[in-house]
Formats: sequence, structure tokens, C-alpha cells
Amino acid sequence: MVRMDLFRSEEMSKVQLIMPAESAHDTITYLAEIGHLMFKDLNPQKSPFQRTYANKTKRCADMARKLNFFQDQLVKAQLVPAVRPPTDADEIDFEELEMMVDNLEVELLEINNNSQKLQQTVNELNELAQVLQKTGSFFSSAWYETEVRRQSGVMSRSSIHGEDRNLPLLLEQEMQTDPSKHGNLGFITGAVSRSKFVTFERIIFRATRGNMFLKSAVIEQPIMDPATGDKIEKTVFIVFFAGDWSRIKITKICDAFGANRYHFPEDAREQRQMISEVRTRLVELQTTLNVGMDHRDNVLTSIGYNLDHWIVMVQREKAVYHTLNMLSVDVTHKCLVAEGWCPVTTKPKIQDALHRAAFDCNAQVNTIFQVLQTKESPPTFHEVNKFTSAFQEIVSAYGVARYQEVNPGCFTIVTFPFLFAVMFGDWAHGIVMMVASFYLICNEKKFESKKLGDIMEMVFGGRYVILLMSFFSIYTGLIYNEFLSVPFSFWTSAYQCRDPTCSDAHSAGLIKWSYNPYPFGVDPAWHGSRSELPFLNSMKMKMSILMGITQMNLGVILSWWNAKFFHNKLDIWYQFVPQLLFLNALFGYLSILILIKWCQGSKADLYHVIIYMFLSPGSDLGEDQLFWGQSNFQVMLVLLAIVAVPWMLFPKPFKLQKLHLQKVQGRAYGVLGGSDTDSIDLEHEHDEDENFDLSEVLVHQMIHTIEFVLGAVSNTASYLRLWALSLAHSQLSSVFYDRILLLSFSYSNPLIRGMGLFTFACATVMVLLIMETLSAFLHALRLHWVEFQNKFYTGDGYMFNPLSIQTLVHGG
Repeated sequence: MVRMDLFRSEEMSKVQLIMPAESAHDTITYLAEIGHLMFKDLNPQKSPFQRTYANKTKRCADMARKLNFFQDQLVKAQLVPAVRPPTDADEIDFEELEMMVDNLEVELLEINNNSQKLQQTVNELNELAQVLQKTGSFFSSAWYETEVRRQSGVMSRSSIHGEDRNLPLLLEQEMQTDPSKHGNLGFITGAVSRSKFVTFERIIFRATRGNMFLKSAVIEQPIMDPATGDKIEKTVFIVFFAGDWSRIKITKICDAFGANRYHFPEDAREQRQMISEVRTRLVELQTTLNVGMDHRDNVLTSIGYNLDHWIVMVQREKAVYHTLNMLSVDVTHKCLVAEGWCPVTTKPKIQDALHRAAFDCNAQVNTIFQVLQTKESPPTFHEVNKFTSAFQEIVSAYGVARYQEVNPGCFTIVTFPFLFAVMFGDWAHGIVMMVASFYLICNEKKFESKKLGDIMEMVFGGRYVILLMSFFSIYTGLIYNEFLSVPFSFWTSAYQCRDPTCSDAHSAGLIKWSYNPYPFGVDPAWHGSRSELPFLNSMKMKMSILMGITQMNLGVILSWWNAKFFHNKLDIWYQFVPQLLFLNALFGYLSILILIKWCQGSKADLYHVIIYMFLSPGSDLGEDQLFWGQSNFQVMLVLLAIVAVPWMLFPKPFKLQKLHLQKVQGRAYGVLGGSDTDSIDLEHEHDEDENFDLSEVLVHQMIHTIEFVLGAVSNTASYLRLWALSLAHSQLSSVFYDRILLLSFSYSNPLIRGMGLFTFACATVMVLLIMETLSAFLHALRLHWVEFQNKFYTGDGYMFNPLSIQTLVHGG
């Protein structure tokens, strides 16, 4: 059963706390633990930096930043340490925690810096090893060719054992140039990104005007770039050139392309020695790096054990100091004054928390707790649980309820999923939704502990809404008798075909052989018949009008409930009564005609009846007459509707003016017996009442009257979306079933059948279970926000937001 405090918000009281400065921190902490007091900012004119505890808040924010840094390091290291519950040994003072966090941050930063430098050196050595290996293979192949040429007699021994050991690498170029220009050549080796190599080679060729020789080799596996630390595909190159000017140009080009240059010895013995040294250093550095990473993981693991507890501590301290900044300090700086709102039922708990805080702090003076009398509008507080919270969020998304006005969330629990189901009626689709909602509910503890995405978090939060939507969808699907658009014959039909083959069902129609109605839902014989669509359209359209008029009448009745609760007789007599008469004189009468027509089985044209009710009131209805005296009754209803419009428009503004004049005269007579100071106070207190403007009130009332009169027509028409979406859902389901599933199963090939079944399942899930669900959800939302809530719901309140540790832990 829905609690009555969901129907109206809880009664609130404005309270004042006067607490000693030495116990203020612990007092606010104890109040935050029970979470029943919403503090008011008494220093709105001060900036955050001018407040008393600004430095404390800044320290808490800095600690929160450091704890976020620890979290990022744990995620980066892919460590998930076991979270253990806090023990008494873990309870440390906030000052000690601050020192510990500072030391841990310094240690982690130092470890990260050292590891980064070591990793950069390792990356450089890995790249150098690749360069030595690839470049060494260039020279080895050159010397091998030299030996082959020597044995073949192409080259003389003196040229082989000369100073230029690189001759075979440049043999082709040297044979084409003047021998007098031959000299000692230089070379540069390094590695460049593979994506830049083609451009790199072209630029070097143009810069040296072709006076160079370049050879390259691709590194098979991506390697870590020393500069960025990213894995990049690289190419090793060696460029031979002549002259210092070419060296300078090639060096600048290498720097421009981010190519890393490395020294490469020409002597084979030095090459082997350098490769050995690089491998040795790599092993040593990798060992050192692994030791450092193990030490970092140990530090992070020890942090991870208590990180959640530390985050809660910092959040709590930050919230406490933020609240202390909202308090005002007396002139002696010995007391702090707080004001706020609390539910009336929680006053004993707040007083008990104040006594406990004073006792634990050994305060000489207890905190003074007193209730203030005020004309301020209190905040709105509805106590909800995990079932009702989603429905309340639907209402609050439109606007927070005014203090103690009727809460639509109480009715939305039933009406929202039901109107959704009217548009989504198919009990096969309802079963799928029910299974999905049951899965979310049965695993809610697992999902609550996970970090969900935005869409998944929204779906999980509305799991009970989806559950009720699925229940009502199954119910309406049974009424429509649709299971993936296929009807089921649970009972004997009242109609039969003209022949056993039912070949003329679409053309000649069916024969009614029994006058007993189908026990529940739509007779399956209508499916596939000639009159299926006209019958279902007529039924669903009239059903939509009945539901819309019922819900709008409920909204008007709730406006009376609000007026009665707030003792507003003007709204009862000059708003509720004429609105109820106008709405039911037109559309309530239409609903009664629909019911009479269904009960009598009449063929009366209701369109004709309603149109000529205004065009020709009192005229003979002929075959469209449903009951005796209908013409005269319609004339009376038209007169009531006409009278209701000025009834809504004129009396209320003049009544308000009369009440205002009486109030002003009453205050004037009351001031005669008082002093001048009392007169000034009363004038200041009621300054807003002196600005009463009849024309402004008349315009405001005219807007509301026009809005209701036009809204009565447009809102009734808006409920026809129930019929339209229900028809669209049924027809889409029928098309998918007939044109995909049945068509594919008409073939004997199992592959075609399997593809048809898969396509049908995908179309059903994507279109009917996702897109149609979202569409029906949004339309049901519109019907509640506009057509239902605008009859009685103001929605200009503000939410009760108490200081609560539980909210910080779960929501912060």
C-alpha cells in the first residue's frame, strides 16, 4: 500500500541552532550522520573565499584531488585490491590522514618519475638495439659482397684492404662519378616512423640534390617511442653522404621528422662489443624497472585497502566545513548560529544527536534547539523507497511539488504503466520486458556496486517501472488478443466463416452464430476479417476517449482536494466547480454516449450527435437518439458549458479585490490603537499586498480560462495517441510476422528459415522492443505532464536536500 506521505509531502519546521564554536564541527558531523536537517545559507553575500572555514574547505579539496590521483594510479596499474571494512585501527585523525596522504603522493610521484626515466632509457636502448642489428646487417652484406668480388677478380686486394670499407655500398655511384672527386664518406643511422619514411627519403634526396645513398629496413614489430612512450611502427635507415654541409642538412631533417639518430661504429669488433653492452644494460635496466614497479604496486595496494574509507572521510569533512561556512558567527566569535528545515517527525532524533555531540565533545554548554515561526515556503520532502523513487522522479522531472500539494507520483504508479501498456499491448512483448526487468531486480545488488553507463543506469533505475509496464502490457495484450500479432482462441468464438476454407473472410465477412460475447478480450475471429481494422479502430478510439476523460476528471478532482486542504474557497467555487461542469458537459457527456451505445448495441453516429449538439441544439436526432429527452438534455449541457466560461473568468478577480480591500481596512483600524513604529512595521510587512492590480489579475485569470477551455478540447484529442500508437504497434508486429517470419518459413530451405527467424528477432527487438517502447514511454510521459498534471499541479516547489553522509557515500 502506498504511504500517505507520498500523497502529500511531510510537514516541515524551520529550526534554529545556537552551538558553541568548539563543538560546532562534531555537532554538524552528528547531524550529517542522521541526515534529517537541511541547512540554510546565512551568508549569501559572502564569496567562498571570504567565509570562516575557507582554508579548511580548500585543504579538503586538495586532499580529494590527491585521492583521485591515487584512484587514477590504481586504474592505470590495473590493480583491484580487496576492499576491507574499516576497523578501529584504521580510524585516524584527519590531520594524520592529511600528512599520510601528502607523503604517499610525494612517494608515488617520485616512483613515477624514476620509472618514467628508466622506461625512456629502456625504449632508447631497445631502439638502438634494432638500429645496430639492421645497420650491422647492411655492413655484413657489403663485406660479404667484397669478398665475393675479390675472389672473382673484379677488385684488387689493395682496394679491399684500403681505408674505404664501405666501397661496395657505393660502388654504383662511384663508378658514375669522376675518380678525382672520391673522398672519405660519412653516414648517419637512426630510426624514423614508418608513416613518415617516404616523405623523409624524398626530402633528404632533394636537400642533398641526389648526393646521398640511403638504405632502410623495416622493424617487424612496433616498438615504444622514447619521446612519447607510444607503440609506433618504425623503419631503420642509414644515409651515406659526402661533406659536412650535407651532414648538417640531414641532421636538421632528422630532427624535423622526429627521427632518432644513433652512433654506429665502423669497426666490426666495436659493433659486436656495442651490441653486447646494449643487451647487458637492457637486462639491468629492466630488472631495476621491474623492482620499481613492484614497489609501486605494493604502495598502491596498501593505499587501495583504505582508499574508499579515506574518500568518505574527506567527503564528510568537506561537507561539514561547507556547512559550517553557511552558519553565521556571533559578535563574540564563541557561538555559531544555524537555520534550516527538518521534518516535524524527526525533531526527537535531531535533539538526541545534539545531546550526544555535546557529551562526546565535553562541551560546557549544550546546543540550543528552537523552532522558528516563518512565512517562508518550506521545501518538499516525499519519503520514497527503491520501488516508488523512479515514479517520483518522473513527476519531479516536470517540477518539484509545492509544499504539501497533492503529489501526482502517488497516482503515476498505476496510471503511467497502464497508459504505456494501452499503446504497447502485446503479451509476447510484455513477457520479454518482464523477463528483462526480473533479471535487473534479481541482480540489483550486483548492478548497484558497478559503474554503469548513462543509458544502462537509467534503465536500471527504472526497473520497477519496466516491471509494471510489462505486467500491464501482458494484460492489455490479452485484451487485444495479440501475441506477436497472432490471436489465440482460448474460448469458443461467436463468429464463423461462411465455408470451411474461410476463403471469403476478407471479402464477404463472417457470420455471427452466437449472441454470447467472447468471455475476455477481443474475439479472435476478427483477426484477418474484412471488418477487423474498422472494428479495432472504433473500439480503441472510444476507449482512448474514455480513459482520457477519466484521467482529466481525476486531475480536476485533485484540484478540489488541494483547494480544500489549503482552505481556498475561491478556487473551489470559481475554479473547480465551473471546470468540472464545462469538462463533463461536453466530453463527459460524450463518454456517457459511448457507454450507452456499447450497452445498447446501437448504430448511432456519435460524430453527428456531438457536432449538431452545438450547430443545431434541440433538433430531432432521429436514428441517432440513444435515450428519451436527449435533445433537451443536450441543450441544458450546452447552456452549462457556456455559463461555466464567465463563471471561471470574472468572479474570482473581483472577489480577490474585495478581500484585499477588507484586509487593508482591517490593518488600518488595527494601527489606530498602536504606535507609529507598529504602523511602519505593518506597512513594511504587507507592502506586497498594497500592489494589488485588478487588471493584472483579470488578465491572469483570462489566460487560465482560455487555457482550460481550449485545453479541454486539445487534451481530449491528445488522448487519441493511445489509439494511434496501439494501432501502429499492432500493424508493425503484423507486418514483421507476415512478411518476414511466415514468408521465410514458406520455403523448405533451412538456411532461409534460419535467416528469416534471425531477421524477425532483430526487427522485433530493435523496432518493437526498443524504439516502440521508447515512443510509448515518451507519449505516456506527455499525457501525464500536460494532460493530467496541468489540471491541479503547480510544481514550483524546491526539494528537501538535507546534509547526509549516506547521500555523500552513495551519490557523491
